[in-house]
Amino acid sequence: MLTLRRPLLDICLYLLLPAGEGRILGYNNGFHYQDISNGNGNGEIYFNGVRLFVESPQSSVSATRGSSVTLPCHYHYEPELATPRRTRVKWSWLPANTVTTTVPPEAFTRETEVMVAMGNRHRSYGNFQGRVRLRRSAPGDMSLVINELQLNDTGRYRCEVIDGLEDESVTVELELRGVVFPYYSQKGRYRFNFFGAHQACQDQDATLATFEQLFTAWEEGLDWCNAGWLADGTVQYPITTPRDGCGGADLDPGLRNYGQRHRLLHHYDAFCFSPSVKGTVYFLNHQTQLNFTEAVRACVNDGGEIAKVGQMYAAWRLMGLDRCDAGWLADGSVRYPITKARANCGPSEPGVRSFGFLPPYLKFGVYCYR
Repeated sequence: MLTLRRPLLDICLYLLLPAGEGRILGYNNGFHYQDISNGNGNGEIYFNGVRLFVESPQSSVSATRGSSVTLPCHYHYEPELATPRRTRVKWSWLPANTVTTTVPPEAFTRETEVMVAMGNRHRSYGNFQGRVRLRRSAPGDMSLVINELQLNDTGRYRCEVIDGLEDESVTVELELRGVVFPYYSQKGRYRFNFFGAHQACQDQDATLATFEQLFTAWEEGLDWCNAGWLADGTVQYPITTPRDGCGGADLDPGLRNYGQRHRLLHHYDAFCFSPSVKGTVYFLNHQTQLNFTEAVRACVNDGGEIAKVGQMYAAWRLMGLDRCDAGWLADGSVRYPITKARANCGPSEPGVRSFGFLPPYLKFGVYCYR
């Protein structure tokens, strides 16, 4: 037995030591721990009582697309150290469409690396290259700054600080401020499978809404009696006024949930999420009304492009766009935005009024984006 254990120990050290060509089996956070000198000779480390703490004053942060945002992360030791120690930090990201209310540890294997830093050296990855940095405003500040925030940057970010064998982390949720809107196909209701719904939202400068975004929209008064896909593959719809045909008049207000559906075979509408627009949505003042082809051309001649549905919803909700004139949008629908309800402008509450998808030869105004 004694002759067998020594080679086994050598193999383990070969896998663990950075000098070896092997690497740690199982979960790997991207770093090789090197400080194994202070032990009992059998690879067991004696800690000296100093603890590493990693904290964030905010569990979630919200921002607007195109802006800069800071995800707070700080670390310290207890008791405090007389001299600073060499630490590493890794920021990683779990996209919003994979985030659930409770994320088990194994879910973090799906994380995408955002940035790794040690001392003054750092490296960023993928779509985050050139857009991220560490704030470092004070000792122990490892807060992540993301510039030019993009539509798909939402999700759960993890700040992991590593000092030898000490490894502590904290998570911060990043949300975009925006608006949720229901969307259905030109061919009629319940025509999208999950992938079609995802593409339809993207085509309108939006993404499939998350459960949290739909829940917030419901709290703010969204009431829609048609089921739609969400980013997690569930199908739900928000009801603020219970009634027959919408789950039943005897049910409480809330989100009606069909649960997970087959992403390829089942068909529903979509709930899309659009954050604030970087440009301007405006009603084009034109001498005459236009058919759809003329409307597209008129926006281009004005130095812009015909607006998308997501852009109109964002401009209505977040920028106060209010116009009682029906106009073409890029998907072939005719709509107009009302923030101050009034006579001859539709229902008594604010909203984006829709005439649906009309024959393209009909004449209306047009909403442009620039």
